[in-house]
Amino acid sequence: MEKQIINQLREKAKSLVEQMDLIEKASMLRYDSPGIPRLGIPAYNWWNEGLHGVARTGTATVFPQAIGMAAMFDPDFLKEIGDVVATEARAKYNENQKHGVVGRYKGLTLWSPNINIFRDPRWGRGQETYGEDPYLTSKLGVAYIQGLQGDNPEFLKTAACAKHYAVHSGPEEGRHEFDSVVGEKDLYETYLPAFEAAVKEGEVASVMGAYNCLNGEVCCGHEWMIQNLLRGQWGFDGYFVSDCGAIYDFHENHKVTKTPQESAAKAVHAGCDINCGDIYLHLVQAVESGLLSEEDLDRSVIQALTSRMQLGLLRDDCPYDQIPFDVVDCKEHQDLAVKAAEKSCVMLKNNGILPLESKKYTSIAVIGPNAMNVNCLNGNYNGTSSEYIDFVDGIRKLADEDTVVRYARGCHHYYPKDANWEEKELQSLSEAIITAKNSDLVVLCLGLDPTFEGEAGDANNPFGAGDRTSLKLPEPQLELVEEIAKLNKPTVVVLSAGSAVDLSFEDANFDAILHAFYPGGRGGLAVANLLFGKACPQGNLPVTVYKDDNDLPHYHDYNMTNRTYRYYTGTPLYPFGYGLSYGKASVKNVEMADVADGSLPIKVTVENNGEWDFEPLVQVYIKGKKSPLAPLNPALCAFSRVPTKAGETAVLDITVDEKAFTVVNEKGERVIDDEEFDIYVGLCGPDARSIELTGQSVFCKTVKLI
Repeated sequence: MEKQIINQLREKAKSLVEQMDLIEKASMLRYDSPGIPRLGIPAYNWWNEGLHGVARTGTATVFPQAIGMAAMFDPDFLKEIGDVVATEARAKYNENQKHGVVGRYKGLTLWSPNINIFRDPRWGRGQETYGEDPYLTSKLGVAYIQGLQGDNPEFLKTAACAKHYAVHSGPEEGRHEFDSVVGEKDLYETYLPAFEAAVKEGEVASVMGAYNCLNGEVCCGHEWMIQNLLRGQWGFDGYFVSDCGAIYDFHENHKVTKTPQESAAKAVHAGCDINCGDIYLHLVQAVESGLLSEEDLDRSVIQALTSRMQLGLLRDDCPYDQIPFDVVDCKEHQDLAVKAAEKSCVMLKNNGILPLESKKYTSIAVIGPNAMNVNCLNGNYNGTSSEYIDFVDGIRKLADEDTVVRYARGCHHYYPKDANWEEKELQSLSEAIITAKNSDLVVLCLGLDPTFEGEAGDANNPFGAGDRTSLKLPEPQLELVEEIAKLNKPTVVVLSAGSAVDLSFEDANFDAILHAFYPGGRGGLAVANLLFGKACPQGNLPVTVYKDDNDLPHYHDYNMTNRTYRYYTGTPLYPFGYGLSYGKASVKNVEMADVADGSLPIKVTVENNGEWDFEPLVQVYIKGKKSPLAPLNPALCAFSRVPTKAGETAVLDITVDEKAFTVVNEKGERVIDDEEFDIYVGLCGPDARSIELTGQSVFCKTVKLI
């Protein structure tokens, strides 16, 4: 949005604030802001969600969960999805306005995306992120923000929100009093780049503060992080909002203040404009008692009104006011969601059984707690699809008409709290075994769902407040897979989970594994399309799948040592960037010179030497030759999908930008500390495990800064 327009709106907002009394000013900073009729200001509720579709307000297109969309490694497509989400949010808002409906989840301020770094696979909310890599998260976060906000120079389509600022990725249990202790190097190298990109490149309209403290200071009252870094150095000019209840934590849990009035004053003084919660009900008292200046209060009210005007509120002739309600979950959007689900699934193993020949199997057993489970389609922060297609439904739709498709749950996700659970589990397990024995093929639908992993208070798992204490499948599923393995039936595993799962046993004992993440409302159709060859798998892992969690650091430790592919010293089961396909391609030629003018242009020739049209992912990694400040392992610095037709060759121009040739020192300063760099280009990462699994070679060349 053009700066000149924003400045004009800010002046209009200032004139409105000058006409308000203290009570009216304070009311504008509540998330459920009441109207001021005499000034023509209607009531507005700031709280809405759009993580992978318009959430929590009835029917909407449900796209794959964010972690699945990250596996697409496709910023352009993610931007297109963001635009669809914004379109449906506008359609709902327009219709609600016609009927005078104002309330939570009815507005245009979407508190998405979540661009925290998925540093530890045990974090239940990791499913909401774009994975473990700061570069990938930055690119995808910017793309989704741009999609949500649109490209109109005068109006935002919706207002995106980068959350949770900053250094927030668990634990869920204790998040309201937790202090994230992190060094300056990790802070600027890993945890902040996506937020900086969201502001500088995405021009994000909002930033949400986290629950936790950062190095002893509350994030929603962190004056240096909000005023100096975010607004000062990065130039953020949108509204800052607290996570819900975070300001209450100041006095109740973090104990940095003593009263609600002090907490409200601290937050506004630091630059937190909107309070999700009820602590800003105490703002009037805070001003009257001298805890907060009215000047600080005015600053936030002006910002809040400016942000509303950027959306076309309190203005005339907003072009988005004409978006009709019938676009919500329309056929075009449904088809796009299925395509996204197909592109987000990652094939981890295939011994040749896939794609399935539909006429080869007279009977298929679809077994497991996720086989007929809507929750594992949705992910969290979701809307409601007008139609759900689970994995059983999808397979029935695509199997040969003479093929019998049988279903058995086999077990719960975990042992239920029921006096007769043992008997019920044994009955369920025996049914699954019988069903499998009497079928030609087994599709084993395993994993988790958002009732098991997610945000504290939403997930109801019996141990971790939404987090996981182990990377293994829950115990009932371990028993199920062992029994199915004993049958020696052709078996395909479909995994639904928002994070990495230890699949060592499944990898050793079954024919194929497809990681579907949480694939959206019609995800069962997308998975079936992939299984039966109606679509080609081409997703790549945005996270590392470890063999186990024995050598992972303590979950509460925010130091990056031995975390994520950039610093991991072990051998993963499946590495970051890995993914198999029915298509076959190879890098035939790479051209690059030394680094001039800061950036490095690369020309890559990719040959499709298989029988499938598909979009292989070219990945570029960098490693300084000498600097001790560089990440331990080569780090992703560029990527792009290359549409190729079977038997044809495509040429890709890709650029490594100048930031890739810098490192972060222990003071948090980004510096040039090397003259030579190894550049790796291939269709997988340059690590030994990726090369072993894919059979690909990775091109490597040393370049110099000149």
